[in-house]
Amino acid sequence: MLTRVLETALPVFIALFLGILCRKKQMLTRSGVDALKKVAVDIALPAEILMAFAGTQYSIGGMRIPVMMFAVCLAALFLGRLLRKALRIRSTRMPYLMTGFEAGMMGYGLYALLHPDGMADFAILDLGQVLFVFTVFKLSISGKGKGTQIFREAFSSPVLWAIIIGVILGATGIYEALKPSGVSAVLESVTDFIAAPAGCLILLTVGYDLELKGIHWSRVLTYTGSRILIMGALGGLVWLLNTTVLGGAIRPGALILMMSLPAPFLIPVFADVEEEKSDIASTLSVMTLFCLAVFAVLAAAGL
Repeated sequence: MLTRVLETALPVFIALFLGILCRKKQMLTRSGVDALKKVAVDIALPAEILMAFAGTQYSIGGMRIPVMMFAVCLAALFLGRLLRKALRIRSTRMPYLMTGFEAGMMGYGLYALLHPDGMADFAILDLGQVLFVFTVFKLSISGKGKGTQIFREAFSSPVLWAIIIGVILGATGIYEALKPSGVSAVLESVTDFIAAPAGCLILLTVGYDLELKGIHWSRVLTYTGSRILIMGALGGLVWLLNTTVLGGAIRPGALILMMSLPAPFLIPVFADVEEEKSDIASTLSVMTLFCLAVFAVLAAAGL
């Protein structure tokens, strides 16, 4: 068991450590890290996502999964707003820390280490939350009157286009139909080569941004604890529906990892007050550490 945990988890923590080292030793500048993020998120990750969705088995029943995840994200946002009122939290961005998942910058990279050949199990969960983030989340957090701009931004995202193309290839049966000719194998070889550095690059940049100095712990732990509570309750509900309604269609490890992921890393961009931005960034760092702890448990359990 120890060997399995080390094989799966050690590369993650080494990549994070290298990111931290790059910051402390000034081996990379902020602009350099931002460039690495763009390579990872706009080139390597879309290649990985495209093949994950192309290889997914689609059915009318299976489409209940992304619909359910969209509903989970909506419910989490609603519960976050209720908690903000109940706890009398001043931050207007606090509810957005309760919903959405950073699948792109973390989820796919971590799940690929757990199940390299099972990315479709994670991708079908991600589909619902991606649609939520590109629609309700961005429209709500940005304010009114920016719908057209957000629509343009969404459809300029390589990740969204990778999902669209992957779904078309998978849902129409084109990907399967091309297998006898060898075209699918060539496409898979190309995308695998392009996607190969995605996990390491993403985790390295996450490590670079992992900063735990100057944290206002009472607020950060309140936000983190609130998210864990909300995601624990909603995750339990999804688990129940998976066993009773979906017939176990959702892989347990994929669900647990998804629900433990931090909120989208883009939230600090929308914070208006510097102190609020600092609290959000610190909360995302603590959530990231929590997710890595869950990942280590999943690796140990073989989930």
